[in-house]
Amino acid sequence: MRFGILGPLEVRTDDGTPVDPGGPRPRALLTLLLLDAGHPVSTQRLTDGLYGAEPPAGAANALQSQISRLRRRLAPHTDVEAVPAGYRLDVPPESVDAHRFEQLAGQGRAALADGDHKGAAARLREALALWRGPALPDLPSAHAEVARLEELRLAAVQDRIEADLGLGGGPELVPELRALLRDHPLSERLYGQLMRALHAGGRPAEALTVYEEARRTLADELGADPSPELSALHLELLQGTEPERRRLPVQLTRFVGREPELARMAALLAEARLITLTGPGGAGKTRLAIEAAATLTNRTSTGARSSAGHPSPSPDVCFVELAPVADGQQIPYAVLTALGVREGFRSRAADSTDRLLGTLENREVLLVLDNCEHLVEDAARVSALVLAACPGVRVLATSRESLGITGEVLVPVPPLRPEPAERLFLDRARAVRPGFDGHARVPDICAALDGLPLAIELAAARLRTLTPDELAERLDDRFRLLSRGDRSKAPRHRTLRAVVEWSWELLDEEERELARRLTVFSGGATLEAVEAVCGLPYPEDVLASLVEKSFVEVSEGRYRMLETIRAFAAENLSAPGALADAHAAYFLRLAEEAEPNVRGGGQLPWLERLSAEHDNLDAALRHLVRHGPRDALRLMAVLSCFWRLRGLHGGQVASARELLAAVGDAPPPGLTEEYVLCAINVLLGDGEDAAGRDGLVARVDAILAAYEGPLRLPYILMLWSLAVGPRPASNDRAIALAGEDPWARALLEVGLGFQERFAGRPREAEESFARALEAFRETGDRWGMANCLDPLGMFALARGDARRALELIDEGLAYMREVAAPEETADLLRTRGAVLLHQGDTAGAEIHFGQALALARDAGLPDKMAGARRGLGDAARLAGDPARAREQYEAALETCAANWFSVGETARILIGLGRTAVAEGRAEEARDWFRQAAELAVEGPGELELAEVAEALASVAGSPERAAVLLGAATGLRGAPDAGAPDVVRAEREARAGLSAEAYAAAFERGRSRRSAAVSER
Repeated sequence: MRFGILGPLEVRTDDGTPVDPGGPRPRALLTLLLLDAGHPVSTQRLTDGLYGAEPPAGAANALQSQISRLRRRLAPHTDVEAVPAGYRLDVPPESVDAHRFEQLAGQGRAALADGDHKGAAARLREALALWRGPALPDLPSAHAEVARLEELRLAAVQDRIEADLGLGGGPELVPELRALLRDHPLSERLYGQLMRALHAGGRPAEALTVYEEARRTLADELGADPSPELSALHLELLQGTEPERRRLPVQLTRFVGREPELARMAALLAEARLITLTGPGGAGKTRLAIEAAATLTNRTSTGARSSAGHPSPSPDVCFVELAPVADGQQIPYAVLTALGVREGFRSRAADSTDRLLGTLENREVLLVLDNCEHLVEDAARVSALVLAACPGVRVLATSRESLGITGEVLVPVPPLRPEPAERLFLDRARAVRPGFDGHARVPDICAALDGLPLAIELAAARLRTLTPDELAERLDDRFRLLSRGDRSKAPRHRTLRAVVEWSWELLDEEERELARRLTVFSGGATLEAVEAVCGLPYPEDVLASLVEKSFVEVSEGRYRMLETIRAFAAENLSAPGALADAHAAYFLRLAEEAEPNVRGGGQLPWLERLSAEHDNLDAALRHLVRHGPRDALRLMAVLSCFWRLRGLHGGQVASARELLAAVGDAPPPGLTEEYVLCAINVLLGDGEDAAGRDGLVARVDAILAAYEGPLRLPYILMLWSLAVGPRPASNDRAIALAGEDPWARALLEVGLGFQERFAGRPREAEESFARALEAFRETGDRWGMANCLDPLGMFALARGDARRALELIDEGLAYMREVAAPEETADLLRTRGAVLLHQGDTAGAEIHFGQALALARDAGLPDKMAGARRGLGDAARLAGDPARAREQYEAALETCAANWFSVGETARILIGLGRTAVAEGRAEEARDWFRQAAELAVEGPGELELAEVAEALASVAGSPERAAVLLGAATGLRGAPDAGAPDVVRAEREARAGLSAEAYAAAFERGRSRRSAAVSER
């Protein structure tokens, strides 16, 4: 459990569920116990804390009663143990925010003492974030403890400010420090921190004024002078001394994200002599270089020691901005100027280079060469000369391409990942809209802007006048929208367009032309696709150049443009229609090559390849729907099986409707199967009116009835069954359509297995699924194997062999996880949960049902969500929690879709609600639920649901004989008993208890022979 006392008392279980500890008295009692979590608390201390110095008569009994009630509130998650002379709350101290706060604050203080400002800041922020309000509000008597905690909180705040100052912070800390001094006007540490923050922000006069303010306040209030430490700081500011690291540009905003890159650079700066940060424009290379250099100087000045044990001198950091330098010959001048060495521009370049080498020869210097990309060859030449001649010099460069020097260490600076990108947006948004606490569209905005820090900062600034929804909706025109940047920045850093234009101007014409053509791809492309679509032979060298210049990313053989760069390059694309035609033609060929492999031994690599090209395939389909409907039918047809496997079919319904409308009411010549699959994709979606749906079903039925076969695309049989349910057509017709294709024959065995199962012939059904499993093993189709292993596992369970059931289901799960099919994986997880319920493992079952629910929710599968929620309801009911069970069943009922295969699921949910009513002693309500389930069950494809209704009715039969009849009817309908099912076992035990063995057997046999008739009797 987790407990919070730094603010109103809060109790939550490990999964975040809140627990109500009760009214004011139990809340105070729990707070007292939490202050010494895991340790004994004396009865006297608890009594004093609850009642004060004068407890009422009977206080000991009252305390014991309060302890008992508190135990019940906290059970089963933890316990209040009685110990000699008191009580102990059995939880670890770290589960209480106050103890966790002290632990983190101590770690932060230790890190600060070691000179690890970054680590200190992180731990102290984590500690302070635990405070949700005043400490211990539920324990009014704890004045001393409250004062102690508040003192620790203030100390942690001051330590965090110290860490921020050590990391180069300053101006942004001033408002916070002034507010703190208003509340703590005698804190010399706060005065010193405010002076340092003002000085770091370029406001030395104000810093000196703060010292005078401190001196007057201390004299007036305490009659004392400032401490030697504060006086020394005052003298240092008067003399203008300043660490060399202040040559780095002072930043006005907090540094957010980039923790992995910063950590890597901290290690590299101790070893490497040349590090180059590379990445696209706007990725934050300059800021990262500044932060890394500042961290290096902070660590060295506060913690590093020489071999003799003396503190090492702070390294000299020289920041050189090369963006304004137009001629590479002027780089030595720029470096000398940054070093404070005056150098006439009339000197020859060779003289300036010699002067630079002489200046640096015996110095320990970190040169930060910022923005080298437009002078990359000259920057490389100067860097190589300096590094060779000056052993104490290290170079940290930023560039959109590497310098290309031996020994250079490259640190790519990619766009921010989602979480730090969102943190950056929130941080910058609060600067223009105080109190902004996030919005549902923030992740979308950051993703649309590729996680580029510059774009995110520009977008956050627009919240001054736009809502998050308005901002997100306008990002299609991002270059106009993000055109108002920081006026203090250089023009090329002021707007998003300027940043991208700077990169574009660095490309030659061949690189620009390929960049324009690459915009036709969505989600990247392989080298093969680039060569086929872009019409440039041997494009690998140009691609490599675009990668080196950070205009294109490459990962695992795929080349990808950031969406911002893609939008810019597409503005100047000539003949976009012809390029889109070539793109669609290539991906149609790829999909047609993939189709038979997706159902065979090459299933996994081809599924991965299609998944990697999903965005391109979608773009090709959209283009063909509008400009080539015949080819669109071909592409949709060969992708239909892939979509189904990966749970992507829902996103294609709109395209299928548009395509079907464009093609008309009859298949084009030679495309009958493709037309049928287009219609099936429409039927698998929602939104069709009943008349339109019935008409489309009748049309496809007629087409398939007239089609000679065999099918080239045999998964039509599977998808057609899923779309419309069992059809009255004969098996002979299905066999004719399947032909001799081994995969199709295996699929027919699956269909036959379900028919036998629905008809109450379990032995025959199991044999069909077993034959299908072997046939799918021969084809190598993991999806087919898993779809056989699921029912085979349930047959084993019905025989009472739970171990074998789990073996079969786990094999199926392994296949489905390889295939990454969300729908079937959710099914198998739910089946495994059902097996665990049979074994009495309700906790394990609940975990599996929860996993199935999460998977189905992410994939947008309402029927699978309903099934998982029903499983959660069953688990809660069998665990003795009918209230939670009802919540899950009702949520499942709301989720169920109105289609043919939801009939059985809905009937089972109604049965669950009825069994819950039985558990709560409401037999008549239960009978009503069971009657509704029975009425629905007769609409199902078979009699399995009716068998479950019969078993449920047995629990409210009114007599042991009637219960035995219903249990017999269930066995007759199912074709075999459901061995070990908890509800059935209970009903059978109760019926047998009221009858002789002979009477029970006779009634059971009577029900089994009459089956459905026995269920309908009243």
